[in-house]
Amino acid sequence: MRVLLASSELEPYSKTGGLADMTAALGKYLARAGHQVGIVTPLHRSALVYARRQAEAALRARVPARRLPRDPARWEAALEPEMRNVIAPFDWALDLPLGPLHVRASVRRATPEPNLTIYFIDAPGFFDREGLYLDPVSKAEYWDNTERYLFFAKAVTNLARYLPWQPEIVHLHDWHTGLVPLLVRHQSWQEGWSPAPKTILTIHNLAPQGRCHGSKYALTNLPPYYFHTQAAEFWGDLNPLKAGLVFADALTTVSPTYAHEITTPQYGEGLDGLLLQRKSVLSGILNGVDYETWRTVDNPHLPAAYHRDDLCGKRTCKAALQAALNLPVRADVPLFGTVTRLDPQKGVDLILGALEEMLATGLQYVLLGSGRPDLELEFADLARRYPHQVAVVIGYQPALAHQIEAGADFYLMPSRFEPCGLNQMYSLRYGAIPVVRATGGLQDSVVDLREHADRADGIKFLEPTPRALVKAMRKALALWDNPPLLARYRYHGMSADFSWERSVRAYEDLYSRVLGH
Repeated sequence: MRVLLASSELEPYSKTGGLADMTAALGKYLARAGHQVGIVTPLHRSALVYARRQAEAALRARVPARRLPRDPARWEAALEPEMRNVIAPFDWALDLPLGPLHVRASVRRATPEPNLTIYFIDAPGFFDREGLYLDPVSKAEYWDNTERYLFFAKAVTNLARYLPWQPEIVHLHDWHTGLVPLLVRHQSWQEGWSPAPKTILTIHNLAPQGRCHGSKYALTNLPPYYFHTQAAEFWGDLNPLKAGLVFADALTTVSPTYAHEITTPQYGEGLDGLLLQRKSVLSGILNGVDYETWRTVDNPHLPAAYHRDDLCGKRTCKAALQAALNLPVRADVPLFGTVTRLDPQKGVDLILGALEEMLATGLQYVLLGSGRPDLELEFADLARRYPHQVAVVIGYQPALAHQIEAGADFYLMPSRFEPCGLNQMYSLRYGAIPVVRATGGLQDSVVDLREHADRADGIKFLEPTPRALVKAMRKALALWDNPPLLARYRYHGMSADFSWERSVRAYEDLYSRVLGH
């Protein structure tokens, strides 16, 4: 099959969360399954930074140190061919309407694997910024996010229509590409695009919808008859995600439980009625884990290797993590960890509330994350008050994320809602017992003792309260005091298979159904 994916972020070029991991892995494993795959993504500044690092590493590997140019101008000239090997120019020009204006952009591309091409939309005025969606200093959304991603949706549609290899499926991700199904449908109905590809929209998180003032609808350059309650209009506003939900040929979420949850008022974010109407084309496919990256053997980020039959290296990883974060190096103290965005959705305020009580037991806790400034300050204050038990690193460091998963005994993930979640699956493979709230993908990927005594690999709780999390953490401490049972939990978790090969088969089946094969 010929499949074009579209995502606002893509690992390793740009990332704020699991969306980047999922789209990169899905594209890679679809290509390895023999399909022709393209991925469209903005050329964010971070992608150029990544390309430069790769180019510099390649240049230093190819040229002896004594022959490397010292002059900055000569260095840039020597670096240019290496840059083109990472992200190359592509003979494609975009000149697209955005309301009364026209926006020009170019396209670059990369071919990291056979059958896989990445198309970068090079529009510096929109995407050459320090952050992807937010100003990293003010933490505020960019004022022109609507313009940026409506233009991106139009660029995706342009490539889908005119690429010589003619994709059969256009697989879209979240609100940033939500307008594409409507654009494809309109151009097939009114402009003779035939045969137009089928469109599939995956909801990674229903809460962000790109909702904006109704006057922004003029930026779509679509006829006014699509701006009504059964299409792109939502309480007088333009809602790109809603447009995608209405016009896509199929809808998916990133876990089966979340696919059900979003059809209820509690999780539907105002769109549960529409999703109920489209339930026949809505399905949930659990994300996979890229075990080539998230592995405990031959992992360059870890100080020692280990596996489910020999956990000696995990003890080494725990000691190294404690030392690196200035915590007492103690094997006899349970270490809890979290790598997350600091946002109430992730339940981090529940962690703050629970730790005020649970730190009295002597446990240790480490956190890596960033997000809301008030939550960053609260975690920093907790670390200041408990310097021998709590370590907090604000930001995101890929190597440290691996080290926390490997060094932690337990992993806290008390999300209020979690469409899929990946860290609980990383934790299972790394032997960190996940303590999770039973929602979304957490419900689908972690097995509690009450569900299956012979396959239990984690601890679940229901109520999104600090008290419920405290009870779950006390269960973790009871498990810590029972080493044989703890070892069984770890063995089951490290044996769990969430490989992308399994997830890709589910997407292949979906694509075939949508195409009528």
